[in-house]
Amino acid sequence: MEINLKGHTAVVTGGTQGVGAAIAVCLARAGANIVLHGLNEDHHALETSQSCRSHGVEVRNIYFDLFNPIQDVMAAFRKVCLQSESPAPTLLVNNAGIFIDHPFLDMDEETFHRTFQVNVTVGYFLTQLLARHWVQNGVEGRVLFTGSINGLLAEPNHSAYDASKAAVAGMVRSLCVALAPNRIRINSMAPGLVRTPLTNQVLAQDPESLAWMQLHTPNGQVPGADVCGPMAAFLLSDLASHIHGQTMYVDGGMSIWQQPDLPNSLRTAR
Repeated sequence: MEINLKGHTAVVTGGTQGVGAAIAVCLARAGANIVLHGLNEDHHALETSQSCRSHGVEVRNIYFDLFNPIQDVMAAFRKVCLQSESPAPTLLVNNAGIFIDHPFLDMDEETFHRTFQVNVTVGYFLTQLLARHWVQNGVEGRVLFTGSINGLLAEPNHSAYDASKAAVAGMVRSLCVALAPNRIRINSMAPGLVRTPLTNQVLAQDPESLAWMQLHTPNGQVPGADVCGPMAAFLLSDLASHIHGQTMYVDGGMSIWQQPDLPNSLRTAR
């Protein structure tokens, strides 16, 4: 069965690079028109827009910082999504996210607040904005959040980020219960470590960390962000019509493995 999103328009926040770009391009390949949000109109944004348009779909772009006052953020999305001549969105991908953590004992309120606004609050209220429109117009909308394996597994210097991604998983469940009676579906996709412009810089500087992450992943892979696109398209398609309130892990099995076997290099010689 083929994933077919023709006739749909999808908003993708943080969609100009990394996981968001992979999702946007995959949705466009399935036939959806795209409203592509990013921070700046940089070369990543231009490449992603071009890749989406190459599939014969309409692409609208919107650029601004999601850490602006939330009422201004919603006003910007309302203008481009609900007050234009183009069709209103039927799909929403709350993908935008940031990781700017400090160690817990050094964490400041602004960094914590910024993390939660971008990773949690914007998605909550953007879903509300579109859901109100869908309910009023009898639209069976579909929402996908980008969570993370960090919503399930913790890292010592990721306290705000981990907490925000755990909040996303809980929010998906609550919004499912609130909106499923209106035939609006809410789900989440949670990647493990994948290669993006940001993670590529980190992995290039620390090849031992790459080897460590591969060791802790059952399939031994740290793939490109493209692996996230098909799951996103599936969860937004008719094929997933009975999947509600779930977080689907795209992580090579990392989230279910207690720990790998001890490598020979760490064993005491006997």
